[in-house]
Amino acid sequence: MNRAKAEKSGRRGESLAALYLRACGWRIVGQRIKTPRGEVDLVARRGQVVAFVEVKYRRTVEKRDQSIDHWRLRRVAAAVEAIAHLYAHNGETVRIDVLMLAPWRWPRHIINAWQP
Repeated sequence: MNRAKAEKSGRRGESLAALYLRACGWRIVGQRIKTPRGEVDLVARRGQVVAFVEVKYRRTVEKRDQSIDHWRLRRVAAAVEAIAHLYAHNGETVRIDVLMLAPWRWPRHIINAWQP
């Protein structure tokens, strides 16, 4: 897949992920936040929980389920360290979630995927 198609697919996945999270009661407070240490796809808030969400959209369930690893999560965690103070205040719970999507399948939501 060329870079432009990958970018378009990624944006589509992030839009679908945001829609799914909203349907689950989350409010999206940030999208595609770039930091010197990496990028955070979505920032969502529900009650006293702020979730920094890594989104993976793949064409098949098999590729979807293999799309995240320790290295990628570590990059997201580094990016979250740089921006968490902008979104979480007064003892709110901060976590890193992963939302994996594939066409015609329910999303796979891994809650609190990163615990160093």
